[in-house]
Amino acid sequence: MSESIKHECGIALIRLKKPLSYYQEKYGTWRYGINKLYLLMEKQHNRGQDGAGVVSVKMNLKPGQEYISRYRSIEQNPIKDVFDKISKSVTKAVKSGKDINDTEWVYKNLPYSGELYLGHLRYGTFGRNSIHFVHPVMRQNNWKSRTLVLAGNFNLTNTDELFQKLIDLGQHPKNYTDTVTVLEKVGHFLDEENQFRFRQYKNEGYSNREISPLIEENLDVQSILENASRDWDGGYAMAGLVGHGDAFVTRDPWGIRPAHYYEDDEIVVVASERPVIQTVMDVNANQVKEIKPGEAMIIKRNGEVSHQMVRVPHKKVSCSFERIYFSRGSDKDIYQERKQLGRLLAPAILKSIDFDIENTVFSYIPNTSETAFYGMMQGVNQHLLERKKKLIRQGNGTMTEEELEDIISMEPRVEKIAIKDVKLRTFIADDASRDDLVAHVYDVTYGVIQEDKDTLVIIDDSIVRGTTLKNSILKILDRLNPKKIIVVSSAPQIRYPDCYGIDMAVLDKFIAFTAAVELLKDKGLESVIEDVYKKCKAQENLPKEEIVNYVKDIYRQSTAEEISGKIAELLKPEGCKAEVEIVYQSIESLHEACPNDLGDWYFTGNYPTPGGNKVVNTSFINFVEGVHGRAY
Repeated sequence: MSESIKHECGIALIRLKKPLSYYQEKYGTWRYGINKLYLLMEKQHNRGQDGAGVVSVKMNLKPGQEYISRYRSIEQNPIKDVFDKISKSVTKAVKSGKDINDTEWVYKNLPYSGELYLGHLRYGTFGRNSIHFVHPVMRQNNWKSRTLVLAGNFNLTNTDELFQKLIDLGQHPKNYTDTVTVLEKVGHFLDEENQFRFRQYKNEGYSNREISPLIEENLDVQSILENASRDWDGGYAMAGLVGHGDAFVTRDPWGIRPAHYYEDDEIVVVASERPVIQTVMDVNANQVKEIKPGEAMIIKRNGEVSHQMVRVPHKKVSCSFERIYFSRGSDKDIYQERKQLGRLLAPAILKSIDFDIENTVFSYIPNTSETAFYGMMQGVNQHLLERKKKLIRQGNGTMTEEELEDIISMEPRVEKIAIKDVKLRTFIADDASRDDLVAHVYDVTYGVIQEDKDTLVIIDDSIVRGTTLKNSILKILDRLNPKKIIVVSSAPQIRYPDCYGIDMAVLDKFIAFTAAVELLKDKGLESVIEDVYKKCKAQENLPKEEIVNYVKDIYRQSTAEEISGKIAELLKPEGCKAEVEIVYQSIESLHEACPNDLGDWYFTGNYPTPGGNKVVNTSFINFVEGVHGRAY
């Protein structure tokens, strides 16, 4: 993407099934688990640059020994900082002359040498970057079976309701965030399950000392998650550890947020993305499974793994925008989907250039749009092949060798035009200086465009706000003096806010929304804005289940083509000589390219959960009333 959008977070969980001595003997190091965790987190670095954290749990220590270790960081390179900290205890042990290959000593004395590991990468979706918001988060207790650690890739739309329910339960939450409400909600039912088991075993005549291991062995994690998540509205992949050694990963019933796992007789691995596990564990794609929507993968203290339903699954609407941009393109399905997105755009692009391939240069804006570019060029080449066949048939055997060679050698002109200068940082605070720096973030390749004759087609994976296009990319492309610049988006027009973890929560930051509003003004239909505002205000205090997305009325007054035209008009920089056109993906083609991931609320306003309608309703009210900030 040519502009920066913050993403949801990444999770990594590891459960070692063997004692440390096994890994020391087989792999030459007892740090097998922590090394794998490091790789899982580094391979998901795209999912979090604001913070990182790691927790380790040891299941077989005596009372009085520290069985749980946690370190979190918001340093510039938080993953490195976390693992440097973890390594310090090993370095210190070596300097003091300890035998760090003695796994029995290591287990008793060095932190982060346990059976369970949970790692998290944080991307703050709304401006708060404090260590307190970095996962994993903990709820500690002297009973190991009541100690809870959570890390997740999630965003809940109904934090207000959940917060109130905690108060109704008699709690006093320390923060008004979905992280705290989730931690306390799961913690509450963990406490209740412990109390139920305690009374049960007490009535059966067991002593307090005998009861603790019985609770740990028989804790009903499925019931805890079922009760805790009943009211959650949003997208989530949630991982948790209980102090005695149970672990779980649960996924929202709509499948909005991803979670994958791999298991063999040595290890259980969970991560947000499939190719990450494939690379780190060196396994095939078919060996990595997906945790199903509404399901919890539960790993008991004894190593037994089960998959239990904790929420009734709904129609799967996993996020298509995630696959267009955020997910790793090395995944075999995502790679093909991105190519197909580009291929399906070819007819619209050819129409926009009036099928004049000879005077058109095709390129892309690095880096994630490169795969869609390959697909786009396949579509253009297919058209060119049909043209060649037609010309040869028309010649009917009368062509000279030179004429035939001219036809056969026809091919699209592909060039690397825009190159991001990764060294440049907009470090200056004042706006005027910053704008000048932004205008130079990209370099261009000179000498490949026929001035005032060529059309330049450049594909991006999405156009959200359009600020980088207007302030930088279009300006520098115009220096090449093309006749026309066509910017192609492999994603449809982003019209509605996200509320499930991606930082796209404010309506008037979307160039598609701004264009739709400007078109209403152009057509003398400003009254539509007022009508929608009144409808939204009338719903303001309704339960989320009763709220309707009336913001769709803003877009109904104009066609997608009209909105694209207005976007081009709004994004064309002052002084730009070239004609500018914007071509967007269609919703139909999006679903054709990503048939198994139908979550398209950014583009259609069809939110999978009632909380989505509440968010878009509030977001529009904020827009009209000039309130800044996200709507949830």
